[in-house]
Order: sequence, then C-alpha cells, then structure tokens
Amino acid sequence: MKVALGSDHHGVALKEALQAALAAQGHEPVDLGPFTDDAVDYPDFAAKVAGQVSRGTADFGVLICGSGVGMAITANKFDGVRAVNAHDALEAEMSRRHNDANLIALGASRIPADQAVEILTAFLSTEFEGGRHARRVDEISAIEKESHPA
Repeated sequence: MKVALGSDHHGVALKEALQAALAAQGHEPVDLGPFTDDAVDYPDFAAKVAGQVSRGTADFGVLICGSGVGMAITANKFDGVRAVNAHDALEAEMSRRHNDANLIALGASRIPADQAVEILTAFLSTEFEGGRHARRVDEISAIEKESHPA
C-alpha cells in the first residue's frame, strides 16, 4: 500500500521510524516532510498528506505532531478523509473496522516509537467491516457533501 507521511517538527524522528517500519512491512511510504526538526506549521504538512489521501494518490495517510490533535482536525477538512487521532492499537483497529478511517494522526510526545509501530500496523492491517457501518460512513459522506457545496 502507498502510505503518505507528514509531521511537524515534533514528529520528525517518529515519522522516520514509522517510514522504516512501513518499508520493512512491504508498504510504499512517501515522506512529504518536513525533513529537519526546524519549526514548521503543522497545517501545511497535514494538508499535503490529506490532499494525497483525498485525491486517491495515497491509500492511507499518517500524520505526527506533539499530540496528533491538530493534524487530525486539519486532515478532516479534506473531502473523503476520515482521520483518527489514535492512542493505542485498539482505537486504530476500531477506527478502520467501524469508521473506514483512512488517515491516522499520532502524538509524538505521548507515544513511543515501538508503540506507534504497533498502532500503525493495527491500523493498516484491519479491514473495514462494512454492513451497518457502511451505512453510517455513507451518512458521514452525505453530511460532508452538504456542508461543502461545490
């Protein structure tokens, strides 16, 4: 799977660790920056990753900042993006299984690298369950379309 990654300056080291783990698992990681720990504005990098997920040029997205919250908020502004700020593997799994999440935001100040790899692995290896959950995701998509007229 093609996985777009981005972070702010707080998340560069964790992003690099996740990129290596993704490559080792056979995924195609695409690092959209930043590439140093110089201060940057997280919305710029959230937009790069969420844009790729929204356009379908990446299958999934991974965003990392201090808490993951701002990244998730920004990413959810993009059509078709269902971003989750997950703190453990169960949250990541359930976000995929029930909500068809396609982008995960992680907090570098809260989650050590080994746990982040576990969370991301759970996220990417879990399939959307469909069924009654598909109806709910369709409702979310309809709300999104109504609130963002062309």
